Amino acid sequence: MPQALNVNRLAKNYGSVTALREVTFTVPPGEIFGFVGSNGAGKSTTMRIVLGVLAADSGDVRLGDAPIGFADRKRIGYMPEERGLYPKMKVGDQLVYLARLHGLSKSDATTATEKWTRRLGIHERIGDNVNDLSLGNQQRVQLAAALVHDPDLLVLDEPFSGLDPVAVDVMSEVLTDKAAQGIPVIFSSHQLDLVERLCDTVGVISGGVMKAVGTVDDLRARDGLRLEVTGPDSAGRWADGLPGVTDVEYHDRSAVLHIDEGADDQRILAAALSAGPVHRFATTAPTLTELFRELV
Repeated sequence: MPQALNVNRLAKNYGSVTALREVTFTVPPGEIFGFVGSNGAGKSTTMRIVLGVLAADSGDVRLGDAPIGFADRKRIGYMPEERGLYPKMKVGDQLVYLARLHGLSKSDATTATEKWTRRLGIHERIGDNVNDLSLGNQQRVQLAAALVHDPDLLVLDEPFSGLDPVAVDVMSEVLTDKAAQGIPVIFSSHQLDLVERLCDTVGVISGGVMKAVGTVDDLRARDGLRLEVTGPDSAGRWADGLPGVTDVEYHDRSAVLHIDEGADDQRILAAALSAGPVHRFATTAPTLTELFRELV
């Protein structure tokens, strides 16, 4: 039965270099957690500690209320950022071998290999060596290797890297389906549009420190709303001093107002109309990409 992944106050140092500092987050069953940050921010280090590849200096990782152990880790589907496949081994043989390492019988491993190579669109390459595949198809094989033993937790490091748009759609559908089955899913990615579209919760890490954790909507709303107004001449700085307006970015014939939740939009509209015709008047929230830039 899948349980929540709880990462509690992880710390990791390499000499004088701090890789992780008090990193904490939870991935409940059936949710997708997007882990975002610049290169070297601490994403892969955190994932390797979850897998047991690295040991934390302090803090712990739990499945439910119990510390994660070796038997638990056999039930994790892991996809590393770097290629983790045997390049001169046939795709099918490799997936059967990896499934059997996770405890499947040869018959069950063969059935699972058939299922996932067909689902991921690489069945016609099942008899080819991995190094004869394109980078995108190698990435699909890596995902198949993470799924072939029917894991209770998915941990994927940059799974969308190098994929074409069709493969991205296939990968997205698989992750969504696994979450719908109650599996906790955590993946890292630099493609923030995908994170925003797929994830229930997002964690932003920088310099080994979690800068923000929350739902996409909560994170986008953390700095208040923005009001985009197009049309009035900005020369007169018509929005200065309006109640509820905390900041204004003026452009030639447009302005972006940062407003409090209780700001009177009708009063703002009247002020805009007094400065000229209004062609656009709409509230927006920052995208995840814009939020990421502000935090990192």
